[in-house]
Formats: sequence, structure tokens, C-alpha cells
Amino acid sequence: MQAAQTTIDDAEIAKFEAMAAEWWDPNGKFKPLHMLNPCRLGYITSQIAAEFDRDLTSRAAFEGLRILDIGCGGGLLSEPMARLGATVVGADAAPRNIPVAQIHAEQSGLQIDYRHTTAEAMAADGEQFDVVLNMEVVEHVADPLTYLTACQKLLRPGGLHICSTINRNAKSYAMAIIGAEYVMRWLPKGTHEWGKFITPDELYQLMSEAGLKPVDKKGFVFNPIGWSWSLSNRDLSVNYVTASLKPK
Repeated sequence: MQAAQTTIDDAEIAKFEAMAAEWWDPNGKFKPLHMLNPCRLGYITSQIAAEFDRDLTSRAAFEGLRILDIGCGGGLLSEPMARLGATVVGADAAPRNIPVAQIHAEQSGLQIDYRHTTAEAMAADGEQFDVVLNMEVVEHVADPLTYLTACQKLLRPGGLHICSTINRNAKSYAMAIIGAEYVMRWLPKGTHEWGKFITPDELYQLMSEAGLKPVDKKGFVFNPIGWSWSLSNRDLSVNYVTASLKPK
């Protein structure tokens, strides 16, 4: 059997492995994700509910849905999906992230299938999901088109793909690199490479080439006064998120 192609960037994996133990520390190196998480969870849950006609006020709104959290890290998104009743697979290419995620899920009383693997390997094995969460990952892979094509193959026809990343412009360099890594020191220096950032138009084109149909995009906007994040229909200048579908 031919080995699955991989888009792993070993240098990128090493960065996140070094921070693995801090995933659940809201004031640690993943503080930006903890701050962003309520906003991105709001987007994710509303998109899933709309696409699969689910009532978010019900106890197990996502029961019967199989969700993949690719690049799951410590499980910041996997756990809320499991609490909503979904069958969740969390996958990460950094092996040290998996035991951190497993231990936290056990402590939280949640059953989540965490795996040290890649999107390409899972696609080669014929795995299928209703939803693929692809959050803050595409800017860290070696070949975005190959990676997104694997994500598309992992979806059942009619499945939902949610992908967030960082725009590439002067503002994103100032905020995501200079601000987050050097001024606020929220992230270790070198966490992001500006040249790997992807504009919304580029991401839409890549998703279309990968066989996905883009249907929505929103900006994640940080308010330094309120120290909070919100969704924006217009401001996609730094962080942004997209939704796309696999045609039936």
C-alpha cells in the first residue's frame, strides 16, 4: 500500500510540541486562543446548527454528527463539540499534544478519539466526517492545496468544512507577529511566518481547487479596549474564518 502524501512541516510541528503542556493554561502561551475561543466557537456552532438543522438549546444538539478537529492541539475545540453530543475525532501531527488532550478529556469526563496522525493519512484510510474543523492550521502546512484536498476527501457529500487562518498584509504582520509575539509576548517569537499567511481570496481559490464550495467568510476582530473578540462581516484584515461545503 502506497504511503499517504504528507504536508507536515517538521519545523512547525516542533514549535507546537515545545508548548504542548501549556494548552489548558488560559494565561500561558496559548492565551490568544483561549481569548478567541468563545468567538470562534460561536461561529462554528452556528454554522453547524444551520447546515444540519440543529437546535443549539437542546441538550445534545450535535448528536449523530461525526466531527473531525484537525490540528486539535490540547482539545480546546474538541471538548465543546463532544459536550454538544457529537462523535469527535481530534487529530494532530505533533505527538506530544495527544496525551495532553487525552488526559484533559478524561478529567472532564468526555470520550474523544484523539490520534497522532495527519489529514492525508486519514483520507488515505477512507475516513469520513460530517464536519471538518480546520482552525489555525493551514498557515502552518507545507502545501496548502494538498492539505485542503485531503480535508475535502475527509468530508461526506454535503459535509461542512470550517477553516480559519490569518490574512497576509501589513496590518496582519504588525498585529499577529510584532504585536502578539514581540510586544504582548502572547506567543513565542517565530510562531508564525508572515509569508505563509493566506488572503481570503487565495483561500477561496484554494478551497475551490480542492473541490469545496465556499459559502461564508467572517473576520475575527480584537477589541483592545474591551479585551475581547467579535465577528465582523467586513473586517477580515487579520484573523478570519470561512465555511465551505462538499457538493452532494
